[in-house]
Amino acid sequence: MFSKHLLYLSGDQATVYRWRRGSLTQGPSFANDAAGIDAFMDYAETRSASPWYLLADLIEEDFQRVTVPHVRGGAGRQLMARRVLQQYRETPFRHHEIQGRETAGRRDDIVLLSALTNPGSVLPWAEALEQLQRPLAGLYSTTLLSEDLVRRLNLRDAHLLLVTQQSAGWRQSYFQNGMLKFSRLTPAIDRDGNPVNVGAEVAKTQQFLTSVRLMARGSMLHAVVVTPAAASSAVDAQCEDGPETTFDFLTLESVAAAAGLATAGAPLEQLAGHLAEPALLVLLARRRPASHYTLGPLQRYFRLWRARVSLYALSAALTVCCLGWTGANLWQEHQASADTVRLNTEASQFDLRYKTSMAEMPPRVTSTANMRAAVTVERMLATQSASPLGMSAIVSQALDAAPDIRLLQLDWKVDVPGANLPQPGQDGTQAQPISSLVAGIPARAPQVLTLEAEVLAAQDDYRQAVDSMSRFAQALARHPRLTVEIDKPPVDTRSSVRLAGKAGTQAAAPEHAKFTLNLVWRP
Repeated sequence: MFSKHLLYLSGDQATVYRWRRGSLTQGPSFANDAAGIDAFMDYAETRSASPWYLLADLIEEDFQRVTVPHVRGGAGRQLMARRVLQQYRETPFRHHEIQGRETAGRRDDIVLLSALTNPGSVLPWAEALEQLQRPLAGLYSTTLLSEDLVRRLNLRDAHLLLVTQQSAGWRQSYFQNGMLKFSRLTPAIDRDGNPVNVGAEVAKTQQFLTSVRLMARGSMLHAVVVTPAAASSAVDAQCEDGPETTFDFLTLESVAAAAGLATAGAPLEQLAGHLAEPALLVLLARRRPASHYTLGPLQRYFRLWRARVSLYALSAALTVCCLGWTGANLWQEHQASADTVRLNTEASQFDLRYKTSMAEMPPRVTSTANMRAAVTVERMLATQSASPLGMSAIVSQALDAAPDIRLLQLDWKVDVPGANLPQPGQDGTQAQPISSLVAGIPARAPQVLTLEAEVLAAQDDYRQAVDSMSRFAQALARHPRLTVEIDKPPVDTRSSVRLAGKAGTQAAAPEHAKFTLNLVWRP
């Protein structure tokens, strides 16, 4: 992964650390004044353009607990922003954290507000990085970062006071059921940096927590003191358990092992002596959380750096995909070439075997092309040649639906255009050649079927005969591509035909009404 620059800010100085490949390396320290900031700019200008992470451990860090109406969505975010701005107007470095809801009433949100009330201790360092166009990833608080450390150490006491010695003094952070409620920074060290009056400072903190009703009287406060192994005996002598206070001591080595903060380089206690800040720096470098305090425009170069890294990553991914695609195409081309050679070899062998087999066969009657053409013509005749079976099937279906119609005669033929016209130069006595349309070449020809039938009705019931013929003709006309024409109806009512007969006389042999239909089927 990319290397990171970590800047630990305290009240009087700033110390640079570098994180690379799981190893934390301590760099130079700079005084918190104009000369120190100039020296820091000279140092940062020679470093790589890796992101910078600012970890602040300042006494001017305020914490307030408020209740806010429970509102979701954009309106809730706007309400929270106004509430934080109302609480801390004099500083741009503000933070809020929702820690649950009240159990009674309208169940408002319980919110922890915090801010760095003296922005002048942070702004010069952030503006120096912006002037050098270095990416500033975020501004973090040791107190807020210790919440993750408590979860990693699995400290689940209802009233927990985490005490750590850092550059600015002893940091005492109070947690209630795992949630941060209050923090204070006390000197409690002598001129040589040795701890003094740690137990007394813890007692003052407990008295304050009781006065502001964060703890009820009689509640037990569990104080966890993180010290290096060499200083644990001195701190232990200053801390005595009381009726409402118990002390537990953890070494930096055990904290690093339990929280998974061991580094690949020097141990944590060798980086800053007896201080606990390297453990928090390792936690920050590995987690890379979102910035605790808002930076606004001071974070623009980090956004540009992140966009550039994303573009580089996307370009690398596209390059890998293109290389993979090119490799796959080259491999397929190689396989295709090998298959081509194999197929050409097999084709040559098949040609040789074919020629050998054909040489042993007797002389052919015709060529292979003519035989193939004959097979093609035979298949075309079988599928496209004209046949009366199709129209006979249609007539059969109509007769099944008309039991009073009896078929007398069928006359089927193929309607070939120009079949009866003599060809130029041909004798009239010679037979006309058969057209290829009869065989369905190149397409099927129309077919004509003349149907003669009679109606099995009473001898003088001509109306029933006409109706039966009409129903029969309509049933045939429903078939697609079939045209029905009445050539001779059962009763000829044309004006040019004489209508004669005798009513009421019985013939020797009863005659039924006959009719003739012309059916034309067009493909």
